[in-house]
Amino acid sequence: MKNLRRYWGRLLLIAAAVSAMLSGCKTEIPLVSEIKDTKLYTLPQSMIILTTERNKYQQLYTSQIWGVELPGGQTFETYLMDQVKEFLQEMKMMNLLAESKGVTLTSGEKEEVRKAAEEYYNSLTPDDIAYMGVNQSDVKTMYEEYYLSNKVVVELTRDMNLEISDSEAKVIVVEEIVMSDKAAAEEVLLKTKEQGADFSAIAREYSQDGTIERKLGRGEKPGALEDAAFRLAAGEISQVTEYEGKYYIIRCVSDYDEAATQERKTGLYTSRKKEAFDQIYARFKQDNAVTFSNDTWKGLKFSKEDKTTTASFFEIYKKHFPD
Repeated sequence: MKNLRRYWGRLLLIAAAVSAMLSGCKTEIPLVSEIKDTKLYTLPQSMIILTTERNKYQQLYTSQIWGVELPGGQTFETYLMDQVKEFLQEMKMMNLLAESKGVTLTSGEKEEVRKAAEEYYNSLTPDDIAYMGVNQSDVKTMYEEYYLSNKVVVELTRDMNLEISDSEAKVIVVEEIVMSDKAAAEEVLLKTKEQGADFSAIAREYSQDGTIERKLGRGEKPGALEDAAFRLAAGEISQVTEYEGKYYIIRCVSDYDEAATQERKTGLYTSRKKEAFDQIYARFKQDNAVTFSNDTWKGLKFSKEDKTTTASFFEIYKKHFPD
């Protein structure tokens, strides 16, 4: 589910920002120490997710990344751990919601989960298994929980009226001349209406915006500019239109970009579906607290001496559940 993966996008941005500092980092980091199990997932189950993300970043930035300090005195190592904890809390909460709504896995889904777990477990080296302390049953549990956290979104929004019309999603293609002076814009408008005038060439000569052609979706720029653009048929030119202190002359290249409209329709549907589910989820979360013990992963440190390399948990999941 996309909202469960949003944490990794934030991590990647921060990793990119600190990568330039790594060359000067000489800190030695101690090895993993003894740690207690979490209450929500066993330690080995939790380590599947943590190890996956740990190895992805170490492969990109080397082990020096773990000692890099972020604003607020936090290291990237502790930041990653906090994000994984948040991910696991979200996943557990989604599974509790699924349980409360009677959403379960079918026999076919369970079989596919079993195959994914078998494939992942068989891909692990002895060092991976020793580092995480996992068995195949742990892997199967985490795939089941991750799949169910996706499925509950689909099931709880299945009967909602979330359809997006072509009109709502409509995308057109326009060329624009943007100017800061209204009188000058009116003069340029006259040039565009002369016999044989080349709007594109005039735009390149006079527009103060280097981008001449653009796609415009319904609702992206509400107000006079959008109204003027969407009133045009292909080939028509608007009057001078003021928008946010600038003056626009618009020529409609295409009054319906079918491919872009369908793509936007899919995106809007996904957003609407997420909004609808978030309302259900927020109410449930308010009444059902899920927290980790403060001792979760206490004392855990990443080290260049760790021999684990596995990073394929989510890739194997996508292979078995591509949608």
